[in-house]
Amino acid sequence: MTRLSDDLLTRLGRLAASEGVELLAVEVAGTARKPVVRLLLDRTEGGVTLADCESVSRQASVLLDAHDPFPAAFTLEVSSPGIDRKLYNEKDFTRFEGCAVRVRMCPAWPAPRVVDGFLERRTDGVIRVRDRSGAIRELPEGKVFETRLAPDLDESLKRAKSRGRM
Repeated sequence: MTRLSDDLLTRLGRLAASEGVELLAVEVAGTARKPVVRLLLDRTEGGVTLADCESVSRQASVLLDAHDPFPAAFTLEVSSPGIDRKLYNEKDFTRFEGCAVRVRMCPAWPAPRVVDGFLERRTDGVIRVRDRSGAIRELPEGKVFETRLAPDLDESLKRAKSRGRM
């Protein structure tokens, strides 16, 4: 699959910043005949809106068309990372310390390869997670496939109801 150039990634990042959002990640998926470019946007305060996605989508489409990175037509998808967002960088890991996470380990890691718990911190190439039993698990970053938020939706609904929001 085609990788977007560093210059194009930088331009997409500046475009997002000009709209008041952060370009969290760019994913290129699909096939050579039907590539899909996914732009994941984030905003620390207030979250990403549909209007943010629309604006970035229109401008990114023009930018990508001008640079023509694919031999075939491509599909552009622009969205927020969602409630079970993947943690991509140091800023994400710091922002979400204390939050519920699900860490998926690489296949070579001994069982269990999925660790559910609360993110303690990420330092020196190690992700520290307090698992559901209270034990601290130290997971080497090089053996981690992905780390995602794992919000407890039942608990969130209970809190919303208790605040009269439902």
